[in-house]
Amino acid sequence: MKHADFVHLHVHTQYSLLDGTIRIDDLLKKAKEHHMPAVAMTDHGNMFGAIDFYQHAYRYGIKPIIGSEIYVAPRSRLEKSSQGIGETSRHLVVLVKNMEGYKNLLKLSSAGYLEGYYYRPRVDKELLRRHHEGLIGMSACLHGEIADHILKGNSEGALKAAEEYRDIFGEGNFYLEIMENSLPEQKIANEGLMDISRKLSIPLVATNDCHYLNQADAEAHE
Repeated sequence: MKHADFVHLHVHTQYSLLDGTIRIDDLLKKAKEHHMPAVAMTDHGNMFGAIDFYQHAYRYGIKPIIGSEIYVAPRSRLEKSSQGIGETSRHLVVLVKNMEGYKNLLKLSSAGYLEGYYYRPRVDKELLRRHHEGLIGMSACLHGEIADHILKGNSEGALKAAEEYRDIFGEGNFYLEIMENSLPEQKIANEGLMDISRKLSIPLVATNDCHYLNQADAEAHE
């Protein structure tokens, strides 16, 4: 049977604590039902479910893409000021390409808890530069650094951030996420991201930032 033309690369499972409602088995069943050859798991700030996800995916004949939506400190991960929670970090999706990338994501995740924890487990760009090999970066949701600049009308800051992440991950290893979720802010972000893509030749990727499987689950998630 023909594979689906779309694969979910931004998915939050039950391991996105207090945020994801998707159970791993249910995710894999749904992916198989829609003939998807692969699916990613990108839980917030951790890799708690990575082994469970990996083992179960192969039982379903689906390629597991291990990742995480990590929190990036605005400056140093060691700087822990009295800012509110919304200003202490920005989101960034990181996907594993190979074993080196898996080991590097483990290092980033551990450092987030051991060194950068402030409201959330945070890394910084210095750590990303040190542990970027074998990883693919994506710009994340409306809480990502680039989208945040766009929504604040700071096009220069958005361009600078996109260039910086492209330089960190390397040519062909950083993508700008566009989504269709009916939010007016998302439409603004998408337009800005597409403009950056044209200017900097950074490729786009379509994602959904999934936190639940079915529309009927939306209220329970809230």
